[in-house]
Amino acid sequence: MSQAIYLDSNATTHVLPAAIAAATRAMAEQFGNPSSSHSTGIVAKALLDQTRATAAQVIGAGEGHVVFTSGATEGIQTAVLSALRAIGQRRTQGQNVGHLLVYGATEHKAVPQALAHWNEVLGLGLELRALPVNAQGQHDLHTLAAWLPDTALLCTMAANNETGVVTDLTAIEQLLNGIHSETFWLVDCVQALGKLGLDLQSKRIDYAPFSGHKLYAPKGIGMLYVRRGAPFTPLMAGGGQEGGLRAGTENMPGIAALGAVLQALQQGDTFASHDTLRGYRDQLERSLRNAFPAIEFNAPLPRSLPTTLNFSVPGLASKTMLDVLDAAGLRVSAGSACSAAQSAPSYVLEAMGLPAWRTTSAVRLSIGPLVNSALVDAACEAIAQCGAALRAMQSEEGTGIPAAAPCSAHDVAEMTLQWTELDAYLSAHPGARLLDVRESTEHQVSQGVQHGNWSAESAPLSALGALAPQWMASGAAPVVLVCRSGNRSLKAAQWLRSQGYVHVRHVHGGLALRP
Repeated sequence: MSQAIYLDSNATTHVLPAAIAAATRAMAEQFGNPSSSHSTGIVAKALLDQTRATAAQVIGAGEGHVVFTSGATEGIQTAVLSALRAIGQRRTQGQNVGHLLVYGATEHKAVPQALAHWNEVLGLGLELRALPVNAQGQHDLHTLAAWLPDTALLCTMAANNETGVVTDLTAIEQLLNGIHSETFWLVDCVQALGKLGLDLQSKRIDYAPFSGHKLYAPKGIGMLYVRRGAPFTPLMAGGGQEGGLRAGTENMPGIAALGAVLQALQQGDTFASHDTLRGYRDQLERSLRNAFPAIEFNAPLPRSLPTTLNFSVPGLASKTMLDVLDAAGLRVSAGSACSAAQSAPSYVLEAMGLPAWRTTSAVRLSIGPLVNSALVDAACEAIAQCGAALRAMQSEEGTGIPAAAPCSAHDVAEMTLQWTELDAYLSAHPGARLLDVRESTEHQVSQGVQHGNWSAESAPLSALGALAPQWMASGAAPVVLVCRSGNRSLKAAQWLRSQGYVHVRHVHGGLALRP
């Protein structure tokens, strides 16, 4: 396959080398428990305190608290629990706190699901409402103004993870202040860190969760900002760590790694500037427009993060586009990584009122602040190659193969080869044919599949029904099928087996797991 060009930074990022070094030191040298009173524990406690102080400076926490968590989901759960428990207490005291839990219609699913969960667990019986957005992804402020007097908790994002649309937090804050509302306010800042200026102490925001792995820290570490005076209920109680706000021995390697990233942000000489990132995004936009002249961008770029492009191309479903781009080495997505396994239109774009063809064909391209010109140039070249291949072959594909009953687990195991077994199998069957069942566009942009002395033939899954009889008539030589992830090759192998073609194997995990 082509060398990978990673353009899915909104889903996750690689880990900053300085963060890897910091985590290694924390495991090898600063391994003490920060709750211990001896010298080794004091060294770990100093690292913990320094990272917290750096985090507070980077996000402008002021007198607010910074609590280390396992990531944004835990931060959201903790914030929602804290706010809802305080709302319940106020109600029992006879205060009128409102009966609505309002969240932006384009919020990450973690927010409404947390609201529904804790509303039920606490037995509050509050009403959840999705705040509408317009075609540009901005919240409907007229509706919000009407709802705010009855809103107990408001949840919005600083920037959307699928479209990159930046929320007008100033306008929302003006509405909150204008009606002297007691509404609690949670702002998901996951996509904001390193991409937007943050000064949380100057805002009315009560809670703001962050996730380390969205900005070059490892997975499993995050933080939650809590405004001074905002109610707080620990999600986890126990040993009293984090000043009693979050029990459990701190993830010191993760905290050390996050600290290295925050220090890099603070110093300002590691990550690309906003202007540089906008320049890279504009270059990618021009490349996409040249490759796909009918392209539609699904969010206004002037009001979006300088790192995100969300687009649709008429006549090309998301899966088709992703398969071709992936074959060319471009790692992109159709939206939130958390929803990638669900074959459904983007709920974010549906909330924006975009037509069905755009919600079902959307592709997200996202870069991170460590991107450089060489990667962007390579991405633009690969995009041009994909555009040319799709234009040339868009009408070539067939209609696919009929559905076949799934094989038994025994048959699947018998048909499946690991990459480590492939050489031996091909050597034992000199007449075997190695077949690439990806569509012809994918085969072309990846420049085919070469494995040792074997070159894979292009045998698109969509054309398999026409090709298979030829193989059967030629003496039923063994065939080995390969695709990107192993899903299409398994489907093809099951169908061939159902047609009586027993000498068929497929490679588990596809090209994604190729050594």
